[in-house]
Amino acid sequence: MPPGGGGPMKDCEYSQISTHSSSPMESPHKKKKIAARRKWEVFPGRNKFFCNGRIMMARQTGVFYLTLVLILVTSGLFFAFDCPYLAVKITPAIPVVGGILFFFVMGTLLRTSFSDPGVLPRATPDEAADLERQIDIANGTSSGGYRPPPRTKEVIINGQTVKLKYCFTCKIFRPPRASHCSLCDNCVERFDHHCPWVGNCVGKRNYRFFYMFILSLSFLTVFIFAFVITHVILRSQQAGFLNALKDSPASVLEAVVCFFSVWSIVGLSGFHTYLISSNQTTNEDIKGSWSNKRGKENYNPYSYGNIFTNCCVALCGPISPSLIDRRGYIQPDTPQPAAPSNGMAAYGATQSQSDMCDQDQCIQSTKFVLQAAATPLLQSEPSLTSDELHPPGKPGLGTPCASLTLGPPTPPSSMPNLAAEAALTDILPLKDEHVAHQFLTPDEAPSPPTMLAGSPLAHSRTMHVLGLASQDSLHEDSVRGLVKLSSV
Repeated sequence: MPPGGGGPMKDCEYSQISTHSSSPMESPHKKKKIAARRKWEVFPGRNKFFCNGRIMMARQTGVFYLTLVLILVTSGLFFAFDCPYLAVKITPAIPVVGGILFFFVMGTLLRTSFSDPGVLPRATPDEAADLERQIDIANGTSSGGYRPPPRTKEVIINGQTVKLKYCFTCKIFRPPRASHCSLCDNCVERFDHHCPWVGNCVGKRNYRFFYMFILSLSFLTVFIFAFVITHVILRSQQAGFLNALKDSPASVLEAVVCFFSVWSIVGLSGFHTYLISSNQTTNEDIKGSWSNKRGKENYNPYSYGNIFTNCCVALCGPISPSLIDRRGYIQPDTPQPAAPSNGMAAYGATQSQSDMCDQDQCIQSTKFVLQAAATPLLQSEPSLTSDELHPPGKPGLGTPCASLTLGPPTPPSSMPNLAAEAALTDILPLKDEHVAHQFLTPDEAPSPPTMLAGSPLAHSRTMHVLGLASQDSLHEDSVRGLVKLSSV
């Protein structure tokens, strides 16, 4: 701006844009700090985690709590009402043995319920894409061709052909004896079954604890049931059977619970003892995958041919580590630099960034209204020729605005956008408003870089500052300014 140029343009100051804000004008190379998250927080399966990922359970845990209540209530009643009498009448070893069995049952139950059963990690997007390419090559089809639904691979284990099935959820070929649990939505290594009573899947990493739980629970149930009956018989010998039931009603409840549960628990323990001795899983036994006889075609390739060896492998072998590393930290992705802001930062800022955003939104909405209002005028009036732009007797741009005579608007058809842009300055007052009309000469007013300095169209960039009295006068003055500028 030349010296002495008045008006509000003097108040424009350039300030440095803050790079610490979260607005789109943030520095392109600014990296955001992402809080470290553990893998269990984004685990894709349907599991619940507690104690910062140390405890892993299935989502459906209602039956598990029922198991806890039954064990705790039955054992608590036994220790509270039966053990004192039995310790005096028979031997103090009864509550000691019962306590050992109880703690062993609770320990194996919690170990089975709170541990990783052997979940297999899902394939990453890159691994899944590479596996898809391998399947396409093996099937002889292109990337968009038909793929046969049963995707399998065959491996030889101890002379027996074993098929590896492809999991469409985990995007992996499941290893031998693995299966996908529909309740937990995970592929589990050496999958046995999903047990709602323990609230978890039973697989490679917790099967031994599950077996010890049902085996010790069988002993505890039989133990409580036997000594409850003994307690009732001893009391009935002294005071009669009915009086014995009245004196110890808790013993009746314990006997009923143990009687109806002992058959299923003992039967389940015997079934899993058979599975361990033959080195099978519940899933394989239900499907009838293998035969116990080595001479058959579908003999079990995982059996060692010896009951003792099979039991030692299942119960005494090393426990494999967890493959999902649920308490590990997620490695953050490499931050990508932001895209440049199209030269907006190079222009500078006359106000804060929030003021600039508000002004841009106001300009866009006002431009839309003015273009809609100016469209009927531009279509209804004929365009002016170049000789009629400066008719004789008409004042020039340097004269005051009051000397202009109003008439029917005759905007040129080739200048609708420029007229609308000029009218924006009439509606949006600058920072320092004045009641009197003020004008800037073409040398003082900034012009777009694409417009020539000597072009007659540069006169349309004249800035007109209005003093607004009310909302109605704002609309009237804006239309009046549009008429004036379009007539020029």
